[in-house]
Amino acid sequence: MFKIKFCDFMKNNLSKIKVISFDADGTLWDFLKVMTHSLNHVLLELEKLDPIAKSKLSVEKMISIRNNVVEDLTGKVTNLEKIRYEAFRETLKIVGRPSYKLAKHLNEVYLKHRFEDIELFDDVLPTLNALKGKYSLIILSNGNSYPKKCGLDNIFTQVIFSQDYGISKPDPRIFEIAMEKAGCYNEQIIHIGDNLVTDVMGAQRVGITSVWLNRENYPNQTPIVPDYEVDNLTQLLEILS
Repeated sequence: MFKIKFCDFMKNNLSKIKVISFDADGTLWDFLKVMTHSLNHVLLELEKLDPIAKSKLSVEKMISIRNNVVEDLTGKVTNLEKIRYEAFRETLKIVGRPSYKLAKHLNEVYLKHRFEDIELFDDVLPTLNALKGKYSLIILSNGNSYPKKCGLDNIFTQVIFSQDYGISKPDPRIFEIAMEKAGCYNEQIIHIGDNLVTDVMGAQRVGITSVWLNRENYPNQTPIVPDYEVDNLTQLLEILS
């Protein structure tokens, strides 16, 4: 069941939609699941190469270290693969086993599984296939998962990663870049994502219609009001019809 904020302006606006912008991580696939899966492979590799380091680590600890590294590098480094490498360097340093070479190797193991083992949510392909040809589909993401690595080649006309511009959602400028790349105005594009701040508030800041994908039906405890709320991506088809 989807929730709609009714108004005449919104109805008129939807008739003009030519472009649909999708967030990626958390919207098209479960990022936390694939990250945890990839880090477990890192621990298996580490157990073979340095069991002492492995004994001092867990997936949860590595995620915590990575989050701290992200905070420290905000505004300095935007490339997510570089950030992940720095996170592994810091991880090995914290457990008293510093090694540039091992950090590089662990990063390669992580990225292999991070990109190759992504599983799409069940509603993704049916929705994208139904929309393809009727609308121009683009990805607008703070992540770095290329569609062709996720079984989504030839679906999207544009892929816009924040790391390539040094600007992250909800910064209005990244949405403006998306509109420029897609060749559309704000009334011609609708953006859908799972995050109220980065996706919904970011889109609304530049007058783009927003759809909050709330798969778990979490209560909205923020002052941010999405134009539409859905719990399944296929409901986007009903909104656009």
